[in-house]
Amino acid sequence: MKEESSAQNSSLGSSAAAGQSFRDHLATLDNSGRRKWVFAQKPDGKWYNMRSWISGGFFLLFFALPFIYIHGQPLFLFNISSAHFIVFGKIFWPQDFFIFGLTMVTFIIFVILFTAAFGRLFCGWVCPQTVFMEMLFRKVEYLIEGDAPRQRQLKAAPWTTKKILIKSTKHVAFYLLSFIIANTFLAYIIGVKQLGGIITGRVSEHIGGLLSMLVFSGVFYGVYAFFREQVCTAICPYGRLQSVLLDRNSMIVAYDYKRGEPRGKFSKTKSAELGDCIDCFQCVKVCPTGIDIRNGVQMECVGCTACIDACNHMMEKTGRPTGLIRYASENGISTAEPLRYTLRMKLYTGLLSILLILLAALLLSRKDVDTTVMRTPGMLYQERGQDSVSNLYTVKIANKTIRDIPLQLRLEDNNGTVQVIGGSSVIVKKEEEGAGNFFIILPKQNIRQRKTLLHIGLYENGKKIDDIRTNFLGPIADNN
Repeated sequence: MKEESSAQNSSLGSSAAAGQSFRDHLATLDNSGRRKWVFAQKPDGKWYNMRSWISGGFFLLFFALPFIYIHGQPLFLFNISSAHFIVFGKIFWPQDFFIFGLTMVTFIIFVILFTAAFGRLFCGWVCPQTVFMEMLFRKVEYLIEGDAPRQRQLKAAPWTTKKILIKSTKHVAFYLLSFIIANTFLAYIIGVKQLGGIITGRVSEHIGGLLSMLVFSGVFYGVYAFFREQVCTAICPYGRLQSVLLDRNSMIVAYDYKRGEPRGKFSKTKSAELGDCIDCFQCVKVCPTGIDIRNGVQMECVGCTACIDACNHMMEKTGRPTGLIRYASENGISTAEPLRYTLRMKLYTGLLSILLILLAALLLSRKDVDTTVMRTPGMLYQERGQDSVSNLYTVKIANKTIRDIPLQLRLEDNNGTVQVIGGSSVIVKKEEEGAGNFFIILPKQNIRQRKTLLHIGLYENGKKIDDIRTNFLGPIADNN
């Protein structure tokens, strides 16, 4: 995305004409490499109002989901430290890691397809970084410090009691918001109940939890108070990925240079030689990443639509048609082509459909109980009187349900018996792993070879829930 044709560059922007390439450096860095702080002017318009409503729904979901429990279990839990995951009330264990792997592959393919068709629509509308920054922290900043001009004046002003009070109020508010967000994220990891125990319990009993809360809060505070848009340009890989994912048919926030160029200051008697762009720089002033959208698609652009609202407002004030900056494709701007469903998009859709079907099949066929049976290492077989032979086995069971399960083992295809050590069944507690030992006893006359393949049925209250294969080791019968 950092390369443009010379023809297009000649029509875009006075900076290019002056020999200054805006694509050689970030918009938020000066010539010496020092950061230029972005004082984004508060947007206002149809698109900003729509994003505000969607952000409200996002906040509602984000802060409410950790408190939703089904049958005593959270709706979502991502406990990485204990490898315990719950998604829509369904429990996943490390044995299900391949499902998560396939889910990640499916998600990546979806990102590729979505970006190829709709650009950075995700970034501008539902990305947590953008939503929290622009729809929460930025609004608090406007409330405390005022709009962009007042923020600039405050920064340039000497440190007086008033300035210290305003800055302190803002940063205290930012840290409190960061603390709330960090604890909500922590609730997704350890659960609301455990988080409540950390908050209400003695500090000496929850040193690790307290440190986690402080670290999480410090990270979020640093991001939203200081790092801000640099997360999108320097850390998040998506901005760089779009350089290879977008094509000329992708939907982007674009400036209609054919209609807007050449630029000229507004006058009541419009010259036929000038375009509709009055060079008011309102699109630049509202941009949260500090770019000039009139220079074309840039890595820093998150597709937030603030420039669309600002430009439309100026067009309405000057009596010109809106849409000088709008959602469009590069081909839509240059040749007035509508958005097309290209062959690449069709291939991505086909691959995504296959992955979704495979993922759905894995989820539907996933067992609530995972069982592993192994012969006890270092032991061959045991003689049981004159006519029987036994093998000792270990069974390991992962219970992925929210109920205790009593499991019985039965031999399916032989006249032998199963003898569980310590009882008639193996009790596995909910959401835990259990283990037990058992003997398989076979008559000698049924043993025809050194290794005999056996099928063991796993039953819960008389209902078969799994079938396990294992080998039985024994002597070769004398009459064989």
